[in-house]
Amino acid sequence: MTAVIDDPGPRPVDRPHRWAAPPRPVWEETPTRAGLAGKGLVLSLACLGVLFPLWIVVVTSLSSRQTIDETGGLVMIPRSVTFVAYRELLSGGQVTRAAVISVLVTLVGTLFSMTVSVLCAYGLSRSGSLGHRWVLMVLMATMFFSAGLIPAYLLVQTLGLTDTYLALILPSAVSVFNILVLRGFFMGISPELIDSARIDGAGDFRILWQIVMPLSRAVLAVITLFYAVGYWSAWFNASLYLNDQDMMPLQNVMIQLVQKQEAPVGLGQAIKTGELSGLAVQMAVMVMALLPVAVLSPFVQKHFKKGMLTGAVKG
Repeated sequence: MTAVIDDPGPRPVDRPHRWAAPPRPVWEETPTRAGLAGKGLVLSLACLGVLFPLWIVVVTSLSSRQTIDETGGLVMIPRSVTFVAYRELLSGGQVTRAAVISVLVTLVGTLFSMTVSVLCAYGLSRSGSLGHRWVLMVLMATMFFSAGLIPAYLLVQTLGLTDTYLALILPSAVSVFNILVLRGFFMGISPELIDSARIDGAGDFRILWQIVMPLSRAVLAVITLFYAVGYWSAWFNASLYLNDQDMMPLQNVMIQLVQKQEAPVGLGQAIKTGELSGLAVQMAVMVMALLPVAVLSPFVQKHFKKGMLTGAVKG
């Protein structure tokens, strides 16, 4: 007589802890303790090499004039914390105006660049689009051949963009590399999904807005960060196309402070009377320039691997 064994059903799958290391390939050897210690030491030194200069900049910007004079320059160990430099910088004047200009240029420029890049990348990712191969070849040619600085300046001048904020956006509005990354990611989306939406009567713009873009949040976040950091950190276009000092963005004002060419209005007298240290003002402007990138980068960091690697190897 055959014994009947009750089937307990499928066993629950043990889910790894969120902080657990990913499974190691069978061909990869188990690391030794010495190897792990060496990797930890190298990474710690690399982090220290990055964070230590930032620490000095922040501490110096928060130090009083007396502390800076006693240390003879940059401050490594904080003694007294004061926000005089930041209060004077944000109380109005050229630095505050430059910060507002940088924020507006970054927002408008990033929105414009992403709109153009997404539309161009989606069109190039559809094999049946008109002339997509020739347009792609022309775009890729610009990555290797450039007309040079003088023709670019003459073009901006002929279009009447000098001493306008459009000169900070249009000359560097589109990056071919970013378009190629977006195109590669769009090509990885299932064609059956797009064909089914087209059968249901959806047009190209609706497919792009409701299907392609929601599935491409990772790469869109990464490319948006690239454009935003590029606009926020840009200084060359302003120094080349702008002659009005009141139109300069924050990066150009920071360069003037670091090079000690001229102090912003309202700060020069405070530095001369001893209320402020010129070095503290320079470090404070650096912190203001680095703060947006330092705040936004951790939120986009998780998308880097999925967005950049997937978009780079497709197509």
